[in-house]
Amino acid sequence: MTKAVHDKNIFPLGFNWPVQDPFLFCVHHKDAYPVGDGAQGPSAKALGNRALGSDFQHPSGWSMYHGRKVPGFPEHPHRGFETVTVVLEGLVDHSDSSGATGRYGGGDVQWMTAGSGMQHAEMFPLVYQDKPNPLELFQIWLNLPAKDKFVEPNYKMLWSEKIPIVKLLDSEGRESKVRLISGKLEGAVGLKPTPNSWAADEGNKVSIWLAEMAPGAVLTLPAVSGSLNRMLYFYEGDGLMLEGVALPSYHGIALEGGEVIRIENGNTAAKFLLLEAEPINEPVVQYGPFVMNTREEIVAASRDYQATAFGGWPWDRPDPVNPQGQGRFARYADGSVETP
Repeated sequence: MTKAVHDKNIFPLGFNWPVQDPFLFCVHHKDAYPVGDGAQGPSAKALGNRALGSDFQHPSGWSMYHGRKVPGFPEHPHRGFETVTVVLEGLVDHSDSSGATGRYGGGDVQWMTAGSGMQHAEMFPLVYQDKPNPLELFQIWLNLPAKDKFVEPNYKMLWSEKIPIVKLLDSEGRESKVRLISGKLEGAVGLKPTPNSWAADEGNKVSIWLAEMAPGAVLTLPAVSGSLNRMLYFYEGDGLMLEGVALPSYHGIALEGGEVIRIENGNTAAKFLLLEAEPINEPVVQYGPFVMNTREEIVAASRDYQATAFGGWPWDRPDPVNPQGQGRFARYADGSVETP
């Protein structure tokens, strides 16, 4: 029998976290944004002498990223994959080339299939002028197989109120909670993703968990499949033990998907992200925001974007935000509006 957990598979967590097929990218944004300036950006005093346009250095505990007035990621294209954006704290304003828009946060998840190509903006509005505007989110990129890389772009909101939270007690009554964004656990089933997602087929066993463990709690990962890729990212706490192997805080580990794995928490509350799925097992050729199967398809993606702008940009600025007092909502390309 092979050992289920290997210390050689442990790695530190930097800005971009290592991933395995079918996942392409994973990043954890945690920004201690200051009070807003009334236009949903930070005040001139808070900005100081930052070099705006590519501010990823996290001075004072927060970054503007590519934003110049409002933090975030102004108008940019994607083709050939999906983004899954999990916002635990703060707000994100979405706008895209179809005219769709929305505002989400506080545990909401946006599942967006870029497919044949779309532009979107992801801005982080600082809506409060009388208190700080902290933000915490994960963005996960999930690949599409060749047969689905040119599906029609769309997105779906998984509102926080509807996402299952599974509560598990160990033999001593200590609790672990799993926010089940995708997958199945103890009879609970995650909400449906977009219809052309790799996760839409249950046979692909895509699971995205955000887990919290009480001090000393024990949690067991079930065996799923020997071909499954499974990654655990321990981003908050003082230490976990996985089958007797110590995992330090802010480290990740690649795990066997076909083995039962016992996780024991240390002396403080702990949080981790779990990504697992059957691989697509196709060539991946990536150039920035385009992910295809061949170099020729990447060249075509760049050419198509230059020629069509993937439908253009119907907004009057590259970094649109919704009105300051706007609550959470989604307006889709067909004009329909959804609220939590």
